[in-house]
Amino acid sequence: MAGIVKGVVIVGAKRTVVGSFGGRLKDQSACDLLVTSNKAAMVAANVQPEMIDTVNVGNVLTYSSADGIFLARHVSIKSGIPIEKPALQVNRLCGSGFQAVINGVHDVLNGSAKVSLTGGTENMSQAPFIIRNIRFGTQLGVSYPAEDSLWVGLTDTYCNLSMAMTAEKLGSQCNISKEDANEFALRSQMSWKAAYENGRFKEELVPIEVKGKKGPEVIAIDEHPKPHTTMEGLKKLKAVFKENGLVTAGTASGINDGAGTIIVASEKAASEYNLKPLARIVAYSTVGVDPSIMGIGPVPAIEKVLSVSGLTMDQMDLIEVTFDSSLLKTFITLLD
Repeated sequence: MAGIVKGVVIVGAKRTVVGSFGGRLKDQSACDLLVTSNKAAMVAANVQPEMIDTVNVGNVLTYSSADGIFLARHVSIKSGIPIEKPALQVNRLCGSGFQAVINGVHDVLNGSAKVSLTGGTENMSQAPFIIRNIRFGTQLGVSYPAEDSLWVGLTDTYCNLSMAMTAEKLGSQCNISKEDANEFALRSQMSWKAAYENGRFKEELVPIEVKGKKGPEVIAIDEHPKPHTTMEGLKKLKAVFKENGLVTAGTASGINDGAGTIIVASEKAASEYNLKPLARIVAYSTVGVDPSIMGIGPVPAIEKVLSVSGLTMDQMDLIEVTFDSSLLKTFITLLD
């Protein structure tokens, strides 16, 4: 699926700090996290809650909090958006937040909305342990094990591979070495460090207040990045999922907590409400790939969106692709 987009702009964009697994944001529900970024995005964009016509939320771990099933609706109401405005929750796995933005774009294009609030949120730290098959009684002497819903969620039962093992398989197919993965991981950490030191995240980032040992504390910097990473340190890390494999604690995708908001509007609405466009949405693309090498997905998706838009990689000033370092190296190799 791909589409050309005309007349839709981004008028607001904010994100929370990114928390580490079991870190400072572990007690902030997915709903709370997104409400925080929503309110900040609306204030920064000078968008009043009543201007919002639709709400689209991306979320995968709906069971991470008691209100997970009602997440989109609760996020909307708690963000101050009028109760009669509809909200929709979508799950496209790692691309759920992106899909929420696309849904908001669709709302604008088909006339359902002048302005749509979109975003994504997860608190992976709050993924619960589950005991199955006890609803209708238990049997004496039978042990009913607790299932880690997070780990189960990170394993595709269709191909019987964890996400890490799909990375190992893809890396092997593309002849990516551990050295390649380490180099890209280090590059990523240093890029974040440089961006942070240069204040590149200042306008997009929303600090979060959490409970501290001596009262409220404000978290104003991403918790997950490791700016003191060195190549020597990366080389010492052992592969976790496969002997002599690629995926280590230093090259794997993070398990994180956080949320982000993007407000999209028609160009006409932006003018009507006197909103400042931050960017124009040109095109989008989604594709399906072999689940056992799921991380290759961005490659055909990028190729497809370039094709429908008539653009080339040479015209791109900035490319952002989110996955672990072994896969990122693969993307660059295949798109070179």
